[in-house]
Amino acid sequence: MDFLRRLEEYRSLEKQIAWEGTFQDYLETIKIRPYVSQLAHSRIYHMISDAGVEEKEGVKHYKFFSSELFGLDKTLEKLVEEYFHPAARRLDVRKRILLLMGPVSGGKSTLVAMLKRGLERYSRANEGAVFGIRGCPMHEEPLHLIPKDLREDFQKEYNVYIEGELCPSCRMMVETEYGGKIEKIPVERVLLSEDNRVGIGTFTPSDPKSQDIADLTGSVDFSTISEFGSESDPRAYRFDGELNIANRGLMEFQEMLKCDEKFLWNLLSLSQEGNFKAGRFALIYADEMIVAHTNENEYKAFISNKKNEALQSRIIVLKIPYNLKVTDEVKIYEKLIHQSDLRNIHIAPHALRVASIFSVLSRLKESKKQGMDLVKKMKLYDGEDVEGFKQKDLYELQQEAVDEGMSGVDPRYVINRLSSALIRTSTQCINPLDVLRALKEGLDQHPSITKEERDRLLNFISVARKEYDEMAKKEIQKAFVYSYEESAKVLFNNYLDNVEAYCNGVKLKDPITDEELDPDEKLMRSIEEQIGVSESAKKAFREEILIRLSTYARKNRRFDYNSHERLREAIEKKLFADLKDVVKITTSTKTPDAGQLKRINEVSARLIEEHGYCPTCANELLKYVGSLLNR
Repeated sequence: MDFLRRLEEYRSLEKQIAWEGTFQDYLETIKIRPYVSQLAHSRIYHMISDAGVEEKEGVKHYKFFSSELFGLDKTLEKLVEEYFHPAARRLDVRKRILLLMGPVSGGKSTLVAMLKRGLERYSRANEGAVFGIRGCPMHEEPLHLIPKDLREDFQKEYNVYIEGELCPSCRMMVETEYGGKIEKIPVERVLLSEDNRVGIGTFTPSDPKSQDIADLTGSVDFSTISEFGSESDPRAYRFDGELNIANRGLMEFQEMLKCDEKFLWNLLSLSQEGNFKAGRFALIYADEMIVAHTNENEYKAFISNKKNEALQSRIIVLKIPYNLKVTDEVKIYEKLIHQSDLRNIHIAPHALRVASIFSVLSRLKESKKQGMDLVKKMKLYDGEDVEGFKQKDLYELQQEAVDEGMSGVDPRYVINRLSSALIRTSTQCINPLDVLRALKEGLDQHPSITKEERDRLLNFISVARKEYDEMAKKEIQKAFVYSYEESAKVLFNNYLDNVEAYCNGVKLKDPITDEELDPDEKLMRSIEEQIGVSESAKKAFREEILIRLSTYARKNRRFDYNSHERLREAIEKKLFADLKDVVKITTSTKTPDAGQLKRINEVSARLIEEHGYCPTCANELLKYVGSLLNR
């Protein structure tokens, strides 16, 4: 019943959205809401910006794209700020075809689909409302009815710029049906819809020998010529080409560079002058954004052909590379899996991450920087600091490899392999090792890769396995240390006492014997070494801890185990190192005693409650780490 009520609410909303009136009524709307007459590029720009924009670390993040596209923030910022924004201001860039170029499964089609679906939704909102002349096959802007001689006066009064001319069909209607009285011309609210072929078009190249130019520009309806007497009569013309129906919105030109040249020439005048030639009519005005996509090889072949120079100058190329951040790659796989029927199968923590490590490594270029390898580069790109390098080094690394991300393993391959692992699993859970195994088997079955490339990718699987080994040990480390929480806190407080004495140049007093003791250098270094604090840096690190301690005290806050992330990590690693033998025995024994069983259950419960494991993969992790520690 709830659904039926929602259905009724939907119908009611549809009635509210619908609007019909005369051109005179439309002028009243223009006075109140002048933005309804904006051009297609402007409407798309405002659609994106109205969804919200955040700036992080000097890069703009557009919420419009945030649910579907990951790891393309800089690319999307370039798209919006260097194409849509100036185009919205009626600068010359709007007279260019947007060509998305990049490797397969890089997000080109997703980007276009988001713009299409976004326009459909936006045209239903007040901010994105579109109005057109009723009965016009091109859903034309009603302001085109205003004669050229009066447009300057109109602009002064309404502060609205008019661009464009009436289509042949509307010109005839104005004269024959309304005797030139434009104020009586009917106007309606237009809802953009790809399914209804209103304001959104898609053109797909097919066999050049059989494809007709009419698919783009419309055609003469020969069955009506006897009725109307001429091919130049607008009533005898079907304005149903993709360029016609995409007026007021967007046309996607799929695989544009695979298309026969004759189809591309129509885009020359449309992109430059905003009109195109159809049949025996004057030039037909169209207000639409043309977005095309292609791969790198086809683009290189296109620009090498001198005959294409005119069109080249009317194209803006936007590279859409593969994502290079492991964290964002995980989001891509999560999205694709969630869209499937396999979303109920449990995916163990780090399973998608190891797949992402493999993918991203394959897309990175080797750096010439001393001490920089692909793993370090991957971690830097993902926002981590690595030894010898900081986030500030990123720019130099990116400039060193400008085409980075234009090749490598595509997300589709990984998803195909994940699908294989998900389908074949006998349990309701897959772990990182299952994923790595599936990726390796896929390479064995891949017919199109060379032996060198296969060996390279196998090496990346090995690297991903090593990275997982470290993740697994850390996960168990955290879970085990929690079981020894009191020991961790005691060690933490002991370290703080020694640091305080060291920095203040005083001795410690034994709580039992009252004996005065020097700060325990061995203890402090055994903890600091766990997080790579060198001998030369130990003094600065300890002083930083003391400053933090004093700051907390001044604010009447307690400096506890969780107050300093690096120190907590050091304590956990130290405790884990001390407990390693216990962990080895506990995780690998086949017949645990009561104490060991209690510890295993505590650790397993911790993994399930705090770290996203299920009983199956928690048990697998314990076994795996046990085998690692016993090597």
